[in-house]
Amino acid sequence: MRFQPALDKIPAYEAGKPIELVVREYGISPEKVLKLASNENPYGVSPKVSEVIKEAVYKMPLYPDDSYKALKDALAKAHGVDAKNVIQGNGSDQIFDFATRSVLSPGDKILQNGKTFSMYSIYAGQCGAETIQTSSELHDLDQFLDLYKKHSPKIIFICTPCNPIGDALDKSDLYTFLQKISLETMVVLDAAYMEFGKTRDPKKEIQAADVISKFPNVLYTNTFSKIYGLGGMRIGYGIASEEMIRAFYKLRPPFNVSQLSQLAAATALSDREFVENYLKENLKEMIRYEDFSKKKGLFYFESYANFITIKLDQAKLDSTQTFETLLKEGIILRNLKSYGLNALRITIGRPEQNDRVLERLSELL
Repeated sequence: MRFQPALDKIPAYEAGKPIELVVREYGISPEKVLKLASNENPYGVSPKVSEVIKEAVYKMPLYPDDSYKALKDALAKAHGVDAKNVIQGNGSDQIFDFATRSVLSPGDKILQNGKTFSMYSIYAGQCGAETIQTSSELHDLDQFLDLYKKHSPKIIFICTPCNPIGDALDKSDLYTFLQKISLETMVVLDAAYMEFGKTRDPKKEIQAADVISKFPNVLYTNTFSKIYGLGGMRIGYGIASEEMIRAFYKLRPPFNVSQLSQLAAATALSDREFVENYLKENLKEMIRYEDFSKKKGLFYFESYANFITIKLDQAKLDSTQTFETLLKEGIILRNLKSYGLNALRITIGRPEQNDRVLERLSELL
């Protein structure tokens, strides 16, 4: 069988190790496995979400309302936009898929940061497009602009705060950059960690309503997998001009978000107390990792997300070996060797979880 030639150049996405795999491979009981690899919410989900899902189990045999009115109305209210500016997705990943397929043809180009979420280039590659990326680890908007002028990409992907580094752009710097970009170029703003970023530094906050009103070529995306703890429900969304949303709807499969997922998401938006408590604990525990790194002489990237990336070069440790050593003990972190970094990315967990990780890292150092 012959497949599309473009697939030869596309790597498969590698997710963080699941708990089930560690249990199978190493014979560790599930309750002893600690997963801090995929930036999930260590506090689970809002009790309101758990309750509403229990009450709605009877809806599982039924297709969802394909207009997704309740969910889009809730998102529109939360972001101060019209429901016509909103599209739901099976994770924010699906919104990236809509974006690339809506404008890219074979031979086109996208532009992204040197270290960023790998699905941007994977979706672009599926369309036969080429990925241009900066040479820097952190976002360098001057370099972005130089490459933009040189290569004329159809899409620019900007993740802020950025996965897997955790750096975030100031709103003023981003807006200055966007003013120099043609309205014919789509700019995808991946804001999966925006709540964390604005909590640490209000200058990092990019509001969906503001950015799409000023820049109609911008697509703002976010997910319920991080701050709301709904990774297993696979639900995200995009906010953009009506013109862009209409184009995406022509690519959207029917019933692309499940019945229970949309209900969980709409309910999660209503529980700000749960979110605020998590944000407070996340930042407090983040500082523990920063203090640990300083004490041990390790370089870390200042993070505006719910994870921290720590380099191991100063300790003369190999991230792959360290990752595997911890994995065999039931501690799942994210090895960033595939990103060209001798580093571990650690989701900020609950205090007792962080105790375990920090104690074991200290022993290895």
